[in-house]
Amino acid sequence: MSKNIIFYFSDQQRWDTVNETLTPNLMKLADEGRMFLNSYTCQPVCGPARACLQTGVYATQCGCRYNGIPAPTDMPTLAHYFNEAGYQTAYIGKWHLASNRVFGQHCEKTAVPPESQGEYGYWRGADVLEFTSDGYGGYIFDGEGNKLDFEGYRADCINDFALEYLDKCDKDKPFFMFVSQIEPHHQNSAGHYQGYKPTVPDYADYPIPDDLSFLKGNYKEEYPDYLSAINRLDYNVGRLVEKLKQLGIYDDTYIIYTSDHGSHFKTRNVEYKRSCHDSCAHTPLIIKGGEFDGGVKDDRLVSLIDLPATLLSMAGISVPDYYEGKDLCSQIKGESERDFVFMQISESQCGRAIRTKRYKYCIRDFMPCGYIHGSSPVYFEAYLYDLENDPAEKNNLVKSKEYSEVRGKLRDMLVNQMLSIGERKPKIVKAPIVLKK
Repeated sequence: MSKNIIFYFSDQQRWDTVNETLTPNLMKLADEGRMFLNSYTCQPVCGPARACLQTGVYATQCGCRYNGIPAPTDMPTLAHYFNEAGYQTAYIGKWHLASNRVFGQHCEKTAVPPESQGEYGYWRGADVLEFTSDGYGGYIFDGEGNKLDFEGYRADCINDFALEYLDKCDKDKPFFMFVSQIEPHHQNSAGHYQGYKPTVPDYADYPIPDDLSFLKGNYKEEYPDYLSAINRLDYNVGRLVEKLKQLGIYDDTYIIYTSDHGSHFKTRNVEYKRSCHDSCAHTPLIIKGGEFDGGVKDDRLVSLIDLPATLLSMAGISVPDYYEGKDLCSQIKGESERDFVFMQISESQCGRAIRTKRYKYCIRDFMPCGYIHGSSPVYFEAYLYDLENDPAEKNNLVKSKEYSEVRGKLRDMLVNQMLSIGERKPKIVKAPIVLKK
């Protein structure tokens, strides 16, 4: 029988928050499976990142370039392919791909209509979970639109819905379950991260990462709650693993744990994400099961856009030709690895970036925000970092004469990638100023 697949998704989680102290259950998965050390988002904001996951293409290709754009109805979701292959499909938690910010459908606080649930057969979700709940208590909906209230810490309750599905599903058929937690994302209504209250004090003196400590931001106030929320996610991953073992299906299940993007704690712009910097672009990724077992720490470059193809490959489903990602199942069996990861940045700016093993190169247009258009005919060079010598991205080298040849090569790589996904060939000009952050 085909293996079960669980995709466990956190929201706004930095890559460096997975360790023995903070996330012992995730580290157990890593010790059994494979921990990818260089995993990056392809769009550092919630809705667009989720759209890329569900459609297998970049945000400009599926049209979801900022929050509040619904998933396209003419592009199959992951669930579509799993349903066709005979899998049971389930979605639990935050969706963020149904409401239309400008006009049309608004279900930020109401049920997602069945036709907008991505073809998932079992549904326990809310389109904008941070609007229907906070750290403690709230509600989601079932597939028929019935309101399901919950009490207690939100991450625990969302995990409870996932455990409930594991009890209910047909054990004679494989399943694909997508668990979309919102923790550790800050609570919009409070403007504050909301950790699990009993453990927040445990992280009062936790070391601040180097890529934050040299910049102004709100990390001193917010980091304890942020880490507490992540520790509680880890607790719930442990509960999920225990349930799989109780049901006797742990060894027959792939588990993928990752996040949509990280958090720079208002150091790189006025909020937490929407930036090219590793602090919000670098994410955790652990895969346990099948060919990923072995306790390997893997330093290849991985993009969030690679995961749709990987998920289908795990199930033996043919990966559509139009998918943009590189299947990790094939990569670890010897196929070529990535030379770089590519990011489209929206809302805070209209930007594009690539990250190689050594360098980060980013361009953006001159508009003050990225809502006005999804691409631009003219960009300026905004950032260049030598990550081998400057992993915390403290020194912007975009005007350095010493790096002019490097910058030219990275520019060509970036433009070629943009063209390969249907973007127009842009004009790229020199930076008018050096951006310090």
